[in-house]
Amino acid sequence: MQDITAVILAAGEGKRMKSKNSKLIQKICGKTLIEWVYKAVTEAGVKDCIVVVGHRADQVRECMGDKAQYALQDERRGTGHALMAASKYFMGKGGNLVVLSGDTPLITPETIRYAVKCHIENGCPATVITAEIDDPSGYGRIIRDKEGYVARIVEQSDASSDERLIKEINSGIYCFAVRDLIEALSKVRDANSQSEYYLTDVIGILSCEGKKIGAVKVRSSEEIAGINDRVQLYQASRVMQRKIAFEHMKAGVTIIDPDGAYIDDGVRIGADTVIYPGTFIEGETVIGEDCVIGPNSRIAGSVIGNGVAVDNSIILESTVGEGTRVGPFAYIRPGSSIGKGVRIGDFVEVKKSVIGDGTKASHLAYIGDAEVGRNVNIGCGTVFVNYDGIGKYRTSVGDNAFIGSNSNLVAPVAVGENGYIAAGSTITDNVPDNALAIARERQVVKEGWVIRKGRQRKGKD
Repeated sequence: MQDITAVILAAGEGKRMKSKNSKLIQKICGKTLIEWVYKAVTEAGVKDCIVVVGHRADQVRECMGDKAQYALQDERRGTGHALMAASKYFMGKGGNLVVLSGDTPLITPETIRYAVKCHIENGCPATVITAEIDDPSGYGRIIRDKEGYVARIVEQSDASSDERLIKEINSGIYCFAVRDLIEALSKVRDANSQSEYYLTDVIGILSCEGKKIGAVKVRSSEEIAGINDRVQLYQASRVMQRKIAFEHMKAGVTIIDPDGAYIDDGVRIGADTVIYPGTFIEGETVIGEDCVIGPNSRIAGSVIGNGVAVDNSIILESTVGEGTRVGPFAYIRPGSSIGKGVRIGDFVEVKKSVIGDGTKASHLAYIGDAEVGRNVNIGCGTVFVNYDGIGKYRTSVGDNAFIGSNSNLVAPVAVGENGYIAAGSTITDNVPDNALAIARERQVVKEGWVIRKGRQRKGKD
């Protein structure tokens, strides 16, 4: 959209969130509240964005980076005062301004786009996005004139008993013609019960000057819900989570229980994949087609190939090749690359390792800082010993090697192709290709030792 600037108000303290952090950086579905608002603005076609910061301004700036310009509101004296602080960025400009609160993450690009369209087509100096709700407590009420235009907005604390019965409420989202806004802002005063400069007073000022104030009513009041505490954060999260889940389902993904799977915005999932309850898929994760994920699994920042099964397991910042099975109760830590057709089984942990195609670690193993080739068998109880108390070291295992159960590979060490490690061995030296390595005490049997030492164990009755 041409000549449209957005101002996101993000200076409030948010005391009801009971947090040492800015409430604007609280997350739902992988994005902070203010990032959701910014996403809606940019997807609506608005290019320029100003963020008004105050409480924990450093956190908001760190979150948003160079996506926006910043205006500092030193004293928090109301929404009108916040816009005054940002006015240096749009003073002297023409065009229109969209003003939003940074704590309304459910606002959609479609609503913003439609409101701006109506605002421009109707030639109004201001347009307010409104909603009608059963319990309007705490919201500013929309007072309309005889022609149906907005006459003024009265805050809850300043509303009369009759005005408090009105169910149409102010969303806190506006479109303004910049020149009209600047002129009206100069006339706003703090003569109210809170001694604050209300942005809503701009509406009354413009209306008193005989100008027509438009209104766009949203279909669902969920869109304009502000987030003030942890309960509202949860409620918004559930709305957004369902929306994300339904989008995936419409694209061919089976989600057994949309209320029981937690999928971040931006996750990509291929068709015919099944997501079981208790599954968390986070960050910029990509999951292929025909996978089975869950139940009770977490995948974050990872790329999962087609036909992969992940059962009761965790995969973090790693890649998993097609046809691989992970779990149950496996843990793939950051920096790992798992090949195609691999088996990472029960209680197997992989850390910063490359596992070749067709390799199997079926149960009870730790594979850390390793390069493991193709078609390797890693026996139960195998430990890649990568840490000597000071440094981490790597182990390499060639293609088609066999690592017997209960073996220790003490890094740095290499096992060649087709190498064979006898069960129970602790390997500290390199093993050549096609060699058998046995590193354990020779078994000694002492006949009658238990009787001589009186060590017989007596069974219980």
